[in-house]
Amino acid sequence: MMRVVVGLSGGSGAAYAQRLLEVLLQGGHEVHLIVTTAGLRVLRYEAGLEVEPDDLDSLVRVELREHLVTYGLDSVEAMPASGSANIDAVVICPCSMGTLARVAHGFSSNLLERAADVALKEGRRLVVVPRETPLSVVHLRNMLALAEAGAVVLPAMPGFYHRPARVEDLVDFVVARILDRIGVEHELVRRWATPEPGGACPWDEGEV
Repeated sequence: MMRVVVGLSGGSGAAYAQRLLEVLLQGGHEVHLIVTTAGLRVLRYEAGLEVEPDDLDSLVRVELREHLVTYGLDSVEAMPASGSANIDAVVICPCSMGTLARVAHGFSSNLLERAADVALKEGRRLVVVPRETPLSVVHLRNMLALAEAGAVVLPAMPGFYHRPARVEDLVDFVVARILDRIGVEHELVRRWATPEPGGACPWDEGEV
């Protein structure tokens, strides 16, 4: 089982974060959750959830809370802030452009940004999931700087070749990509298989 820091910042895309939390906790992984003030507002606007900073447990079902650890945003003494902590991966989903910029340039103003900074300096897996369009030159330069520092920049850009029938299918597509990058096994989406010449699309055959 893995120990994963999951951070929600102020970018749009609360549904991705909710699903990521659910899948990790269902798989028995230990999740350390950090939510920014703007992230709480996004949860209210997009998911209709009135979550208080000291009640982050309410983001997941009671039966999934056994392996969930939550922190206040200013808890700079917490485990994710230390390079000696045994953290396997950090995922910021969604990642606002402000959070991305501060992480890219080593300017840590809260626990989430510090956790990402630690992941970079310790050579751990860091995945940031921006959801912004269009992207300015400033955004692109910050993303490049972060990628050059060792992070995975994974924009929330779901594909359509798997023929999604529901919004949930699009959410699972992105969450599956996140899980792949941090090394968590899952069955959220079917794997692509090369069709035989002249054969049907792998999705038609139900291949994985």
